[in-house]
Amino acid sequence: MPHSPDLILHHYASSPFSEKIRLVLGRKKLAWKSVIVPAVLPKPDVVALTGGYRKTPFLQVGADIYCDTALICDVLEHVQPEPPLYPPHLRGCSRVFAQWADTTLFWAAMAYNLQPKGAAQFHAGQPEAAQAFMADRKAMRVNMTHLRAGDATSALRSYLRRIASMVEEHDFLFGAEPCVADFATYHPLWFTRVQVPAMAAILAVTPAVLEWMDRMTALGHGRLEKFSAAKAITVAERSDPLPAGANLLIDSAFQDDHNIPLGSPVTVTPESFGAESTEGELLAATRTHYTLKRSDERCGIVHVHFPRVGYVLRAG
Repeated sequence: MPHSPDLILHHYASSPFSEKIRLVLGRKKLAWKSVIVPAVLPKPDVVALTGGYRKTPFLQVGADIYCDTALICDVLEHVQPEPPLYPPHLRGCSRVFAQWADTTLFWAAMAYNLQPKGAAQFHAGQPEAAQAFMADRKAMRVNMTHLRAGDATSALRSYLRRIASMVEEHDFLFGAEPCVADFATYHPLWFTRVQVPAMAAILAVTPAVLEWMDRMTALGHGRLEKFSAAKAITVAERSDPLPAGANLLIDSAFQDDHNIPLGSPVTVTPESFGAESTEGELLAATRTHYTLKRSDERCGIVHVHFPRVGYVLRAG
């Protein structure tokens, strides 16, 4: 296998979706550079690289920027195929289950986690930071229905029982080895257990889930090296993005579902959480992802990649 370019993960410590990717890096025993980003706006270094997308984490490889953890998992699978995130016999169901965990399970867990007691612990001694965080996340949920605490608690209890019934039979959700579904299921429960332990009693009712979480935690985070945002921007500025058909995503054939030709000015926007759009030239629209070419005065030419699922493509 040829030498892989540096993997630069832009993340912050308490971000659950970042923990998902940190564990994937650990599972694949990969080396990576760690850039810590702000949890709330403003994020000038982030926006310089992404063009508007400001959810956490995102992965940088040279002048290619990969947004959304579903797409990042695909990239890491291509960089290091073993051990697989998508075993052949689970390729479909693991992706479907991961999508459920990253959405339905995640939002139920976070509505439960950030009830007043959990929010107070998460922001202990930082009232201004708490206010800024809650205002920031409220703005990001502008297109979403927010679960009430009681409804979220009821849903989470049910989900935990269902997860327990899976890991009582196996070490991991679908067998003896973890797949992408495990990583997607783990991270919102990690937030409960690690970031807001005042709320973690709900996990004690399903000890099999806690034992499975211990097995996931043991995967570690790989080999990380601290890196600055300024250095990451310099890497992008000094790199050429990979050609559209030769990036770290396997598919390259054009799939036109929007009647928007390649080369058109477009925007890509998350369907729900985080309403910021990224503008650029449509360089690729494949079965699984979009690629936008954009220019930034600090980064130069970059290619920003998004998954199709969960994102809206519009003519610019």
